[in-house]
Amino acid sequence: MNFRIGHGYDIHRIVAGRPLVLGGVKFDTDFGLEGHSDADCLTHAICDALLGAAGLPDIGHFFPNTDPAYKNIDSQILLARVCAELSKRGFAIGNIDVSVIAEKPKLHPHLAAMKAAIAKSTHLPLSNIGIKATTNEGVDEIGRGLAIAAHAVALIAKV
Repeated sequence: MNFRIGHGYDIHRIVAGRPLVLGGVKFDTDFGLEGHSDADCLTHAICDALLGAAGLPDIGHFFPNTDPAYKNIDSQILLARVCAELSKRGFAIGNIDVSVIAEKPKLHPHLAAMKAAIAKSTHLPLSNIGIKATTNEGVDEIGRGLAIAAHAVALIAKV
């Protein structure tokens, strides 16, 4: 098999007056993330990891923030489209692993729901998806609670 690994990264500023969505899960907060779509940085990082592994352009190429069709779109829809693009090109996803860096809110109680949403969009078993949450220990804008970021890696194979 032809295995390939991709890495994705995304960061969004925290803003008032928007819903917070991470990994396809809506949080009960008084803040959200700034962005054209639902600003789900966890899902965006996964999209870029998958696209990069396949040697394709990044998420902005496929879903530009200048296109009104993607305004406030659910990023799980984008992830499903990325998976369809990979499948069309003969790739299968092996696994996905994500680290989310956020000072707030507490993510641990929501990790299972995030995994379930990503599994639904990617058609992967839960055991092939890893999501970890950490803080930035008060360092930089993430550490001061002004942004949330995510790193993702994905293994795909040509089938």
